[in-house]
Amino acid sequence: MKKRKIAFTAVGVCLTAIIVKNLIFVEYKVEGVSMQPTYEEGRLLSINKLSLYFSSLKRFDVVVFQLPNSDDIYVKRVIGLPGDELHYKDDQLYVNGKAVNEPFLSPEDLDVTKQTGNFTLEDIIDKGTIPKGYIFVIGDNRIQSRDSRHFGLVKMDDVIGIVGNEE
Repeated sequence: MKKRKIAFTAVGVCLTAIIVKNLIFVEYKVEGVSMQPTYEEGRLLSINKLSLYFSSLKRFDVVVFQLPNSDDIYVKRVIGLPGDELHYKDDQLYVNGKAVNEPFLSPEDLDVTKQTGNFTLEDIIDKGTIPKGYIFVIGDNRIQSRDSRHFGLVKMDDVIGIVGNEE
């Protein structure tokens, strides 16, 4: 009888671990170079799917999302949040009229070539601010990233999770 109880407990613990592993924390393998040098191609990232339910996204969080009608999964950095007005001029990010430092970008690269290109939010979405329920994302490797500059805003509902702090 005692052995049976231990076996049922062990099976229950294993099933709980599998459920937590697959439903709450997922792993994603970085494909492509759009997040270099922060995340190299092939790096395994831990994604917390529940974090979005307990806390809000913050500027510069790295998120994993899937666009509607696409099989592609993206890893990008959140640059703009709902209500933000943003633009880039001479590789400088401006949010709500104030210059914002992007510490994850290499200063050496910025000296060599223009990374981001000049644009305003209106150039991309025909609106001056990011609407509620949406975010603006960009890859850290600006020259080789397909991101909100190309496909527009990302719906918060399309975000799978936030990349854990493993750096």
